[in-house]
Amino acid sequence: MAKKALITGITGQDGSYLAELLLQKGYEVHGLIRRSSSFNTARIEHLYRDPHDREAMLFLHYGDLTDGSSLRKVLTAITPDEVYNLAAQSHVRLSFDQPVYTAETGALGTLLLLEAIRDTQLPVRFYQAGSSEMFGKSPPPQNEATAFHPRSPYGCAKVFSHWQTINYREAYGLFACNGILFNHESPRRGETFVTRKVTRAATRIKEGLQEKLFLGNLDAKRDWGFAGDYVEAMWLMLQQDQPDDYVIATGQMHSVRELVETAFGLVALDWRKHVEHDPRYLRPTEVDELCGDASKARQVLGWRPRVTFAELVRRMVEHDWKLAKEERLLDEHRANDKSN
Repeated sequence: MAKKALITGITGQDGSYLAELLLQKGYEVHGLIRRSSSFNTARIEHLYRDPHDREAMLFLHYGDLTDGSSLRKVLTAITPDEVYNLAAQSHVRLSFDQPVYTAETGALGTLLLLEAIRDTQLPVRFYQAGSSEMFGKSPPPQNEATAFHPRSPYGCAKVFSHWQTINYREAYGLFACNGILFNHESPRRGETFVTRKVTRAATRIKEGLQEKLFLGNLDAKRDWGFAGDYVEAMWLMLQQDQPDDYVIATGQMHSVRELVETAFGLVALDWRKHVEHDPRYLRPTEVDELCGDASKARQVLGWRPRVTFAELVRRMVEHDWKLAKEERLLDEHRANDKSN
């Protein structure tokens, strides 16, 4: 019998890469999605097969992290071996504008899922997606022993989920792990996140589709890795004999300015001619530097990042340049139609 996994947030960047990984390992993968009048499954369309197909191994279920009854129903129907909780309102700057919703999904949602697992008494292994934003103001390098000092509603919600996960592990014997993942990106990253915003803008400017890129704090420094590498660490945590918490990071820090220079350089543009500052993108409380120490993950899990910062940016630029060229050709086709 194939192992069964439930992924909340399966339609997101991490969810899609994790689903790929688990399917490659022979898992039967189930994803929790919210009901919507429009489809939001683009990142997993290449994995999905009609559930009537006997060879289908990916199945989607309607539910919501803020609805405990729906979580219990899905868990009871699936009886998964592993649960990966990746769902949340994950945009840090937006969390200042929507703090309550951020807490409902990123904090209360985790608690409701943990309670659903406890109530069903299923012997599942649980992964909670933590974040380097929990460290906030604590100076780098940050590891599992570093004190949390979150500087956003998003970071605060993640700290709540982190300690609830530990509490359920200690109080009820749940095999529950926290992955404290530092920034991880890919061509599947949402376009409102700074890395993808930069690579999209650089390639669109190159193709004459836009003129300027507006950014906030260019001096902020982050530890950026590849999402495809990081989901492997999630899986490895749940394969250990004992549950524990792990920092996942590259150990290298780069500024937003360096990200911009690299991306624009790949398309032979001088970024200084196209990038302007917009204070609307500044956070009320800024996190200046995040850089993770993943020594524990290397020693215990045998995990190491494979994709470098330069390679990550190159992959994202190549992907977005292709999109920009397609967009330009479509615009030219429309213009020709109008002229005719």
